[in-house]
Amino acid sequence: MHAIRRPLTALAAATLLAAAPAMGKTFKWSSASDIPTWDVHSQNNALGNGVHAAVYESLFYYNSKTFALEPQLATGYKQVSPTQVRITLRPGVKFHDGASFNADDAKFSLDRAMAKTSNYGPYIQGIDRIVKVDDMTIDVFTKGPNPVLLRQMTELRMMDKEWSEKNKSVEPKDIKTKDENFAHRNANGTGPFVLKSWEQDVKLVLAKNPNWWGKMDGNVTEIVYTPIKSEATRVAALLSGEVDMVLDPSPADLARLRAATNLKVVDGAENRTIFFGMDQFRDELPGSNIKGKNPLKDVRVRKALYQAIDIQTINRITMRGLSQPTGALIAPQVNGWTKKADARWPYSVEAAKNLLAEAGYPQGFEVDFACPNNRYINDEEICQSVAAMWAKIGVKAKLRTLPLVTYFPMIQRYEASIYMLGWGVPTFDALYSLQSLARSVGAGGDGNYNVGRYSNPQMDALVERIKAEVDQKRRNELIEQALLLSHQEVSHIPLHNQVIPWAMKKNIELVHRADNRIDMRSVKVN
Repeated sequence: MHAIRRPLTALAAATLLAAAPAMGKTFKWSSASDIPTWDVHSQNNALGNGVHAAVYESLFYYNSKTFALEPQLATGYKQVSPTQVRITLRPGVKFHDGASFNADDAKFSLDRAMAKTSNYGPYIQGIDRIVKVDDMTIDVFTKGPNPVLLRQMTELRMMDKEWSEKNKSVEPKDIKTKDENFAHRNANGTGPFVLKSWEQDVKLVLAKNPNWWGKMDGNVTEIVYTPIKSEATRVAALLSGEVDMVLDPSPADLARLRAATNLKVVDGAENRTIFFGMDQFRDELPGSNIKGKNPLKDVRVRKALYQAIDIQTINRITMRGLSQPTGALIAPQVNGWTKKADARWPYSVEAAKNLLAEAGYPQGFEVDFACPNNRYINDEEICQSVAAMWAKIGVKAKLRTLPLVTYFPMIQRYEASIYMLGWGVPTFDALYSLQSLARSVGAGGDGNYNVGRYSNPQMDALVERIKAEVDQKRRNELIEQALLLSHQEVSHIPLHNQVIPWAMKKNIELVHRADNRIDMRSVKVN
């Protein structure tokens, strides 16, 4: 059973932090936006998930060097039956407040991820129920065979049941509202770092957990994260030595950064696809000059918008080569990608105009267009370029840009007619994208980011088959069918896969990852 528990008070935190080595190494880094919350089951946000992983741990995670899937707070698993997986838990693990981790916490955390206000539906898809077997063992029962269950669990982080109950954080914070729970601004994980302070949009400080059960490959004892929205200011901070690393340098600054004698730039392709989604649900678009109908419901209109985008110009000028133009909703690193599914509809202003005329809009139309301005590489600039391209076919896109913290709740309230989204794939399997983006909105993560509310029974049937198919060859054939259907229907407008450069001081050692996530366990400051 659990030891006596108490909240991680300021005094307890101070005592814990005081135990850390006095002569430590501080790692200071920056990117454009801040994490949205410390509630690890509230907002499924890539930057937040990466930062959370230093403080909260999951049952399974990826090796920091080889990227192989391995047990973390679990010690192993056994497939008892096609729908029952038994997971044994790591003994001797303590939360930051000193409480022991056990099966009650594991069951509570997985159940919490399945709550209504959780945004982690893609990771609990297919799970029926969690059963405690004994203090260090749980059984996960699934609704059918689930070939990616352990990969889903890499993002389901463990919370202390009693801490959550005591601090009225049993349910995840609802990101669609401004209501907060204690877990939104406070943390009590089992990970290698402890949350020391967080002033949202200003500064986040983590300190090494001296009682961590694992072995640290790196030498960092303090992490300071500073969100800096301005590209010029971020680069200036790196050049002056104010920060050690910038996660998202501007493509325009890369030549200067590569030439700096005290810096280095590490490049790599990310498993994140940038695309536009479109409202295919409403009968009339708010703010449009077309009354009584929704042009975006017509596949000819969606295809016209797609073919009016000169993706090579965006790659060359806006992205300065730091993008891989794509015709699919997934990147090549993701299981299920094929060259056939990646083919784009060709760029053609003439074809786009003809399609609009066929659909009954020869003069075009007005439409709301929403984009983030601090989430993806050159997100605002991309949207400005596309708005100008659409104007050439008569579509007047009324562009509005918002910071991440307000943009994501807004699109999840279905308040955008056309919106930009970037979708990384933590499971490295196409189901994560197809279920979240292309399946009709439903329960258990179905369509949880399908905020254009595209719906096709054929797509839904394919996704359901992919969820349960255990024959890898057949499963990948089904994935390709779903990707080709998305292309044919123009369920979304794919743009490109991001190529991400990380800029840092030469004395920094870390592993560049396809998920654009810094694994703090292996960072070295020399």
